[in-house]
Amino acid sequence: VQLQAFGGGLVQAGGFLRLSCTASGITFSSYGMGWFRQAPGKEREFVSAISRYGGSSKLYADSVKGRFTISRDNAKNTVLLQMNSLKPEDTAVYYCAAGLQVLSALRQWQTYRHWGQGTLVTVSS
Repeated sequence: VQLQAFGGGLVQAGGFLRLSCTASGITFSSYGMGWFRQAPGKEREFVSAISRYGGSSKLYADSVKGRFTISRDNAKNTVLLQMNSLKPEDTAVYYCAAGLQVLSALRQWQTYRHWGQGTLVTVSS
């Protein structure tokens, strides 16, 4: 099983980035997918999650609601995180993850079975 996250980089405050995560070795559509982030010296925190199969249900952390959008493309085994209006406090390593639990459980990092390697997002002020 492999999850590969891409799309991180350096952007100015107010800018945007789109993260993508491609999975292999799993039946992608059967998994709920999530994004977490971890800033230096801080604990890993939930960012967003999308339900399995059609991805009709989504969850967002309050801190990103209205700015970030999660989506999935099962044909490409990919989950996307569109991040707009970025703020310096969004700076972190972003991780994608795959889990088999119901959506409500996907806020908890312990729920997830598989993790990607992380991609660094740096937002300058």
